[in-house]
Amino acid sequence: MTSPKVNLAVIYYSSNGTNFQLAQWAAEGGIQAGADVKILKVPETAPQSVIDANPSWKSHLEATEHIPTVSLADLEWADAIIFSMPTRFGNLPAQLKQFIDTTGGLWFQGKLNNKVVSAMTSAQNPNAGQEQTILQLYTSMYHWGAIVAAPGFTDSSVFLAGGNPYGTSVTVDQNGVMKEDVRAAVEHQAKRTISIAKAVKSAL
Repeated sequence: MTSPKVNLAVIYYSSNGTNFQLAQWAAEGGIQAGADVKILKVPETAPQSVIDANPSWKSHLEATEHIPTVSLADLEWADAIIFSMPTRFGNLPAQLKQFIDTTGGLWFQGKLNNKVVSAMTSAQNPNAGQEQTILQLYTSMYHWGAIVAAPGFTDSSVFLAGGNPYGTSVTVDQNGVMKEDVRAAVEHQAKRTISIAKAVKSAL
C-alpha cells in the first residue's frame, strides 16, 4: 500500500534567527521524508520600540518579512506540526503562547485531534530550561488531542546534539552562534515526525 502524503507545518518564533534556522533544517528533513512543507512564523507581539532598540532583533524581522504568518487554516491543513521556539524562563515565548491560545475553536471542533507534533528550542545556557520549555508545549498538545513525536534516543545524531530526548535543543552564545552541531538531529526529528504521521494517517 502506498504511504499517504503528509502535510508538515513548521511553526517557529525567533527574535534573532536561531529558531528560524532550526525551522529551515526541519523543513529540509520533512521534504527529504516526502512531506509537503510550509515554514510559518507566529505573529510578533513585542512593542516596536523594544525591537528597534535591539539591532539583531530588528534585522532578523526585516530579513524574514517574506515568511508567511501562521493561521488557524494552516493547523487544519497540517497532518504534522513541528514547533521551534526559544525558552523564556523555562517556558514558551509569549508570542507562541498567544497563538496557541487562539486555537480553542479548532480544539472544540475536534480539528486538532491526532495531529502529530514535535518541538525544538534554544537558550543561551544548556541548563536554562530547554527540556522544560518543550514539555510545557507538549502539555498543551495533550489537551489538543495531538500525538507527541519526541525523538527519544532513536538516532546517534541525538547524542551528538546534546542528548535531549524530548526534542532538539541548542545552546547559543551571545553572538548568536550555536555551540552544538544540531542540524542532523533536527533533520532526524523531522523525518521521525513524518514517519509517525504517515502511520497515523494510514490508520485513520
